[in-house]
Amino acid sequence: MNKFSLEHQLFVKKHKKEKRIIYFFQIMIILIFLIIWEILGKCHVINTFLFSSPSKIIKILYSLLQDGSLFVHISVTFIEVFLSFIISTIISIIMSFLLWRFPLFSKIIDPYITMLNSLPKVALGPLIIIWVGASVHSVIFMAVTITVFSSIINIYSVFSSVPSNYIFLFKSFHASKWKMFYKLILPYSFQTIIATLKVNISMSLIGVIMGELLVSKSGIGYLIMYGSQIFNLDLVISNIFVLSLISSIMYYALDLLIKTKNKKSKF
Repeated sequence: MNKFSLEHQLFVKKHKKEKRIIYFFQIMIILIFLIIWEILGKCHVINTFLFSSPSKIIKILYSLLQDGSLFVHISVTFIEVFLSFIISTIISIIMSFLLWRFPLFSKIIDPYITMLNSLPKVALGPLIIIWVGASVHSVIFMAVTITVFSSIINIYSVFSSVPSNYIFLFKSFHASKWKMFYKLILPYSFQTIIATLKVNISMSLIGVIMGELLVSKSGIGYLIMYGSQIFNLDLVISNIFVLSLISSIMYYALDLLIKTKNKKSKF
């Protein structure tokens, strides 16, 4: 028992050390990149008007923080991303269930889903504005159209890949379609659904920014478009930096939520 406990402690210690090394080098890569970027700008190796610099980005973000506009734009973008993510997730799971439940319907609708998924959604921007209106609804609609079709394809494909012997076993016990879906299909597909949701976070953010670039009067996408219109590339790059932070935070927040839920479900 003591030997097992010692081995376990060594394993945990090794694992923690490895994580510290990974975090250290991840932070160092970012710091080295920022330092080199700043030095190249100070030495006029790169044109800071075109490429900005970390010090200029800090000044821009500080000024946005002082007048309170940064959090306003971040909150607008975050709400739009959250709503589009929830809507696309619900639609994806429902549609995937219907495609799995009704194979004939799946065969009929499959080429249309593939076609809609392959359409360049940016090209639909003007039509979306006309159909939905130049408002937050068109931003969310754009984000949902970018996310939902690929999600349906991914989730339905894993629903369809459940081993036939598992399905045959459930049928032998005369399980209903709903019970089979709830007890077999969903648990088997859980990891793929989670991976799809993680991708959907980034896709929803991309869709929201694209929508904000077209119609919005607030949000991070609006700031990027406004900065490009007045040739303030410091503002553009600063908000691209903010976008990367938002995307990372949302991704890791979802990942942490899932891990926490998994731990609780074990007890």
